[in-house]
Amino acid sequence: MSLKAVAVLTGEKVKGIVYFSQEAPDCPVTVTGEISGLSKGLHGFHVHEYGDNTNGCVSAGGHFNPFNQDHGAPGDQVRHVGDLGNVEAGDDGVAKVQLTDRLLSLTGPLSVVGRSVVVHADQDDLGRGGHELSKTTGNAGGRVACGVIGITK
Repeated sequence: MSLKAVAVLTGEKVKGIVYFSQEAPDCPVTVTGEISGLSKGLHGFHVHEYGDNTNGCVSAGGHFNPFNQDHGAPGDQVRHVGDLGNVEAGDDGVAKVQLTDRLLSLTGPLSVVGRSVVVHADQDDLGRGGHELSKTTGNAGGRVACGVIGITK
């Protein structure tokens, strides 16, 4: 029973579509997609707690963090569930998303369905930057695009 979800990302200049798939409830989630309109380089990429974009990306709340952990990298033991690291845009401003995550789920109490995906203006320092925001947001800067994660076929 494969589960699938999608988020259509919108921002002032940045747009994209991100797909989520999970083969079974105890399997990792694969995240794929494409985001355009970015500046060249790395951009923080996270699942935020609310599927609310009524006030732009601000109303998406903070990173999805049900275990009240410090911010970290996707492979870290200590991290937010929503910490997906960075996406990298090339010279053309396009970032191809291709990752698999062990903490994300599309079912149960930790489901990301109904929450938001947010792309940030700057690189996520993965909690290692020493900045006052490193342990909460990765000091990834403003929110340039977001979209609610919804179930799809």
